Amino acid sequence: MTVTERLPAMPFDRSGVLELAPAYRALQGEQPISRVRTPAGDVAWLVTGYEVVKELFTDDRLGRAHPDPEHAPRFSNSFLFLGGSVGTYETEKADHARMRRVLTRSFMVKRMNALRPAIQGIVDGALDRLTAMTPPVDFHAELSFLVPVLAICQLLGVPNEDRDRFGAWTQQSMHMWDREKAAEGHRLLAAYMHGLIQRKRQAPAEDVISDLLAAQHEEDRFTEQDMIQLCVALLMAGHETTVARIDLGTLLLLTHPDQLDALRRDPGLATGAVEEILRMAAPTLGVIARYAVAEIEVGGVAIAPGDLVLISTDTANRDGAAFAEPDRFDIRRAPNQHVAFGHGLRFCIGAGLARVELQTVFSTLFQRVPTLRLAVGLDELRLRDDTPLGGLTRLPVTW
Repeated sequence: MTVTERLPAMPFDRSGVLELAPAYRALQGEQPISRVRTPAGDVAWLVTGYEVVKELFTDDRLGRAHPDPEHAPRFSNSFLFLGGSVGTYETEKADHARMRRVLTRSFMVKRMNALRPAIQGIVDGALDRLTAMTPPVDFHAELSFLVPVLAICQLLGVPNEDRDRFGAWTQQSMHMWDREKAAEGHRLLAAYMHGLIQRKRQAPAEDVISDLLAAQHEEDRFTEQDMIQLCVALLMAGHETTVARIDLGTLLLLTHPDQLDALRRDPGLATGAVEEILRMAAPTLGVIARYAVAEIEVGGVAIAPGDLVLISTDTANRDGAAFAEPDRFDIRRAPNQHVAFGHGLRFCIGAGLARVELQTVFSTLFQRVPTLRLAVGLDELRLRDDTPLGGLTRLPVTW
C-alpha cells in the first residue's frame, strides 16, 4: 500500500447534526469493512457492517496497544485517542481482564439501580435551576453536562466542588488534534486522582475509588499507577459519552413531535426511548479505534497485525440488514439490539450507569418542562470536532 493511494478521507462531511455522514452509508452499502485514510493521514480499516462490528467486538485479536507505538498508524494527532496508558503490547490482555475484574463489583446492575434516587435528585435539582432561569437557556451547559458529571462524582467519590476543574481537564485530555494539550490535561487529571486516592486511603467510603483500594489486597500487580489510570479513564468516559446522548436525545425528541407526544403521555416509554436514542444518536466521529494483534480475516478482507481498525458503531446501528427502517426514530422499536455499548467481551462496563442517567432524564424532562422547544434553528447547531466523543457545542432551548 502506498502513501499516494486514493482512499476516502476522514472526517466525512455531514448534512446535519442528527444525520450520519453520507460517506459512511455509501461505504456500508459497498462492503462491511473498507480502507480509509484517517484525519492524521494514516491508513485504517473502517468497519460499518452490523454483523462484522459484533464479530470484531468479540475478537481478542484486537487491542489498544501497538507493538511499535512510535510508528503506529494513528487516527488523530493525540496519542490518548486509543485510551491512554493500557499497559504494554505483551501484557494488555491480562491487564484488561484484571481491570474488568476489579470494576465488576462497582458497576453491578444492582448497585447502579441503587443510585437511581440520587440521580433522580441530581436531575430534579438541575431542572429546578434551569426552569428558574429566563429563557433562552443553553440546555447543554445547564443539564446535559451537569447531570453526568455530578453522577460520576457520586459514583467515584469525587467531591462535587471539584467538578468544574476535572470537567475542564477531561475535555482537554480528549483533544484529538493537539497532542501537547491532551497530554497536559491527562497529567492534571492523573495528579488530581493521585491526591484523591491518598485521601480515600485515610477515609474510605461507599464509592468506586474505595472499592479499587480494597481490590489492591486481592489482585496481584494492581498498582497505584494502574488505579490512577483507571480512575482517569472512568472520569473521561463516564460522563462525556452521556453528555452527548442527553444533548442528541433531547434534540431527536424535539424534532420528532409524534414520538415526543407519546413520551409525554406515558413517561414509562422512557426505557425504550433511551435505547432508540442510543441507537440513533451519532456523535461527531462515532468510531472506536483498535489495533490488530494478529491477522484477522473478516468481512471478506485480511487485516494484518498492527493495522488500525476503526469500528463505527453509529453506522452499524443504522444498518438496514439489522434494523427495519434504520433511519426512522421509533421509541417503541423492538427488538433493538444496538451496539452503542459494544458487544460481548467489549461490552461497556459503564452501560448500567449511563442507562440509569438517561432513563431518569427522559422520564422526567418533558413531565417537568412539557413545552420545551428549540430556541434556534436546527441548522444553527454545531457538533464538536475536537473530541472523538463529539456532542453539541450548545443547545439553546426555551419553553
